[in-house]
Amino acid sequence: MSHSGKNATNISEVGFDNLSIHDSLSCEANKPDFRELDLGSPVSPLRTRASGLTTTTTTTTSSSSSSSGSVSGQTRSNPVAKRPESSPNSHSGELSGSTETSPTATRNFKPGHNRSDSGSTHPSIYSGHHQSSVNSPPLNVLPTGNICPSGRILKTGMGLTSNRSTRTDILGSGSGHYGHGSIMRGGSSNINVGGAAPSSIKSVAGAGGGVAVFPENAQANKSRGGICGGDAEEVKRLGNELYRKGCFGEALSMYDRAIALAPGNAAYRANRAAALTGLGRIVEAVKECDEAVRLDPNYWRAHQRLATLLIRLGQVEKARGHLCLPGLQPDPADLQKLQAVEKHLSKCTEARKASDWKSALREADAAIAAGADFSPQLFMCRAEALLKLHQLEDAESSLSNVPKLELSCSQTRFFGMLAEAYPFFVRAQIDMALGRFENAVTAAEKAGQIDPRNVEVAALLKNVRLVARARVRGNDLFKSERFTEACSVYGEGLRFDPSNSVLYGNRAACWFKLGLWERSIEDCNQALSIQPNYTKALRRRAASNSKLERWADAVRDYEVLRREFPDDNEVAESLFHAQVALKKSRGEEVYNMKFGGEVEEVSGLEQFRAAVSLPGVSVVHFKAASNLQCKQISPFVDTLCGRYPSINFLKVDIDASPGVANAENVRIVPTFKIYKNGSRVKEIVCPSRDMLEHSVRHYSF
Repeated sequence: MSHSGKNATNISEVGFDNLSIHDSLSCEANKPDFRELDLGSPVSPLRTRASGLTTTTTTTTSSSSSSSGSVSGQTRSNPVAKRPESSPNSHSGELSGSTETSPTATRNFKPGHNRSDSGSTHPSIYSGHHQSSVNSPPLNVLPTGNICPSGRILKTGMGLTSNRSTRTDILGSGSGHYGHGSIMRGGSSNINVGGAAPSSIKSVAGAGGGVAVFPENAQANKSRGGICGGDAEEVKRLGNELYRKGCFGEALSMYDRAIALAPGNAAYRANRAAALTGLGRIVEAVKECDEAVRLDPNYWRAHQRLATLLIRLGQVEKARGHLCLPGLQPDPADLQKLQAVEKHLSKCTEARKASDWKSALREADAAIAAGADFSPQLFMCRAEALLKLHQLEDAESSLSNVPKLELSCSQTRFFGMLAEAYPFFVRAQIDMALGRFENAVTAAEKAGQIDPRNVEVAALLKNVRLVARARVRGNDLFKSERFTEACSVYGEGLRFDPSNSVLYGNRAACWFKLGLWERSIEDCNQALSIQPNYTKALRRRAASNSKLERWADAVRDYEVLRREFPDDNEVAESLFHAQVALKKSRGEEVYNMKFGGEVEEVSGLEQFRAAVSLPGVSVVHFKAASNLQCKQISPFVDTLCGRYPSINFLKVDIDASPGVANAENVRIVPTFKIYKNGSRVKEIVCPSRDMLEHSVRHYSF
């Protein structure tokens, strides 16, 4: 039986509040299912004030795609979902998205037809080419008289072309020209709707009244009604959820979008500051809080957050101004932290003025522990105190712990100078002490540019330039072998920087060339007291002690150098000659000692007894070729032989020479025996490398 196209028009004449639409089409592959849509738009003639009604509409569906609207018969009952009239957020065309109120929540679907009714308050995402209708028309055909969000009335048989089959429809957010439930066609299925969408989208009316979504700036989108203040609040809420999960980077992105939508909102700025703080970007967080306070001077939360950030930066005066506002009670915990940092910072300043560097170091550590854990100035104060206490290595390593902050003109003062100048002031001193004179001049000049009127900065800049000039002139004179003049020039530099270990070391080299070894040792001692790991000064002192025939002191220095530079052949040879000379000075007989000897292999008992009976110290390694531990420690024995050339090293294979092993009662390998002047003084079974070297070093003197 067929009907004319008027049947579709008769449907619109029924005075129902809502027309609930049920899916009757079988689901095609990779296409989302359908939901009931309230198609009552603000301009729809279908909307009436009746509510809670149900109807049974008998329609027939056409088996052809002709525009006449002839349909074949099918009967179905459609209960209409009841819509609350008193909802404050109700909009015309709004989707009743809750499964509790949806009459289709318990409907059984065909196998393979997936359906998702989550009841979420966010707008849903719909298929790009199915329109649900009361009479369940054929695929890609909309019923006559239905009104799309654009206001266009579709005629019967107006289908969507196949080239749009992969596009999706999304519901509008309820703002601007499109209310909740309005379908925007062409959007990506993974767009976060209801505030999670990107801040820049563009709405363009498409065929059939659909709305395509494309990237665009937020202002253009806002002018089209796609995003408004309500969306900014939703974006902020999503940012808050990400922040609570510890996803600070993602939260920051959400807050940026919210600010782009509502630039004048102080709360968004304060939230952005919180995300930046979580990322460790403290200076940027301070700027955001400053902007929030500028936008809303009475925004107490922004003041409080700004105060806590300033405490972490050690800027206690500014922090107090934001924490203690008139008429408001400050947070007790923040106030206590502020007072603790302020107390230790004051004591640190006083100790620094008095050159009490131990107290300055202690108070700086206390201020950092109390809450100023992001203050570059306090960390640099630690480094300066360590430098003045002649702990140069610790001072240099502490620079790596200084928070990296961008340069800003805060006009805050630390220890009498601008906060931004003080780190350069300290770094220049450390570079000078380490002999990096060019770097020191550069750092001092930067400090002078930032705070040109500060007395300390000006004095340091002058001294750094004079010391650097003295070092260059002294080096030129040394190269010209004008050693006396070079000593004088280095001395001038030391008058400007009495704690410069490099200048002491350079002058010691001049004294050595002049044959004044005592004075060379004195300057080396000065340099090593300032910089204990200054190996050049240690090498010059060892050479000077050798010239003065202070063999014990020379051997001690060369032993340190040998451990520091195990592959330095010059140091090894100097150590060997010093050890031989020391033995001779003690009256010990020295036979067949030569530098660069190898481990001697012993194959018979007579050879073994003759070798260990020689004057001096002999170390015997009893080993087996098949033993893994022996294989592992044998290369180290070769290293010790080169490191301690005054000692005779022997090796005995107990399998090849069982007579020697039986005579010495060796049952376990590796075994080491140390002999001195023919007498056994120590036996070690399966020693570690450290234990073996400790014993060898002990008997090398």
